[in-house]
Amino acid sequence: MSSVRKRSITIAGHATSISLEEPFWDALREIAVARGQSVAEVVTEIDAGRATGPDGPRGNLSSALRVHVLAYYRDPSTEPTAPSVPED
Repeated sequence: MSSVRKRSITIAGHATSISLEEPFWDALREIAVARGQSVAEVVTEIDAGRATGPDGPRGNLSSALRVHVLAYYRDPSTEPTAPSVPED
């Protein structure tokens, strides 16, 4: 089982501590590279897309990041391409 790592990311000029398991940090780095962005930029976009209520964003950011990573890798258009096998 992977341990939880806490990292600080700046969102809208404010340092925010985020706790995620290492595989999720790895996945966020992969997503950032694929998009030509930094991890902080990806996290900022995910944060901005969260549903908001009268007191601000609903749910916690760590959960939103995990759901985003899952959705990203479940989307067939974002899967790594396997080498094609020529048809006979």
